[in-house]
Amino acid sequence: MFRKSVKISLILIYLVIIAGAVVRMTGSGMGCPDWPKCFGYYIPPTEEAQLQWHANQDYFEGQVIIVDETLKVAKEKFKSSKGYNPDNWNSYEKHDYATFNAAHTWVEYINRLLGALSGVAILIMTILSFKQRKKSFKIPLFSVITLVLLLFQAWLGATVVYSVLSPVRITLHMLVALIIVALLMYILKISTDFKSKYNTSNAFHYLMLFAVFLSLIQVAFGTQVRQFVDEQVKVFGYSAKAMWLKDPDTMFYIHRSFSILVLIVNLAIVFINKKQGLGFKLVRWMIGLIIFEIFTGILMFYLDFPFLSQPLHLVIAALLFGVQFYILLQSFEAKSTESIHKIKQ
Repeated sequence: MFRKSVKISLILIYLVIIAGAVVRMTGSGMGCPDWPKCFGYYIPPTEEAQLQWHANQDYFEGQVIIVDETLKVAKEKFKSSKGYNPDNWNSYEKHDYATFNAAHTWVEYINRLLGALSGVAILIMTILSFKQRKKSFKIPLFSVITLVLLLFQAWLGATVVYSVLSPVRITLHMLVALIIVALLMYILKISTDFKSKYNTSNAFHYLMLFAVFLSLIQVAFGTQVRQFVDEQVKVFGYSAKAMWLKDPDTMFYIHRSFSILVLIVNLAIVFINKKQGLGFKLVRWMIGLIIFEIFTGILMFYLDFPFLSQPLHLVIAALLFGVQFYILLQSFEAKSTESIHKIKQ
């Protein structure tokens, strides 16, 4: 039951990452300008009329409307009269963004809904983890750490909205999501009873550590490139995709060149795995994901961002990190070929 809860939590976190990628692709990050509600609603509005002031209408405390391109928040529950009374409203002070787009709102809302579901799943996992404490004290310990980190992630998501999509906070938000993935995989691994059937070596082990580190850096670079693209979209619009990377900044070239290093390091891992007969089968998936990742990057640059190429690029990066980290965990438990060689001598 516990391991099933960990797997469900892991799946939901990846769904949140996918939803976040779609949010970025569609430019829906400010679809809900407040947090945790959406325009003051638990279930967001579907049309702009719901966010306009109306005479003789009941308003609830915290309800949001748009007046003169600014957000106004109802001070308390009341019924409006024939004319707009500013005394009934507070100005929203977190930021000055006040645009409604129904599609953007619901894309962001689904993203938040999946985030809430992942929170419930990890909370249940944490409660169940205390029954596993006799097996290992690390299970409830790291479950609690994961829950705390998820709460931090939720707060960080709120600050992303309040900052009107600050690039630094978006990058940190993505990296924290990957750390949660790593923690869930670690919990899944330490709660498993079977022994490792793999061998390892110092070269393989340290290269895997390096590969995981490189992937995190590459994701951070990628989010910065994505932010540059977002700025270009504001300048040229969604219809002028050919202009988004016509004159890319330095970070784009760093990100693109860095992918060569990522590929070389991971190919070296595959080579060592095969030459030393270590038996790690997932390394093939690792290389496949890297090739697919590079392919989606090429599509975006040379074919002007085909449909779904952007979210696929991010999701593949997250999957690659997960595969790499799981292989790393397997290598921690594997028998060292150096130790086996000494025993035979």
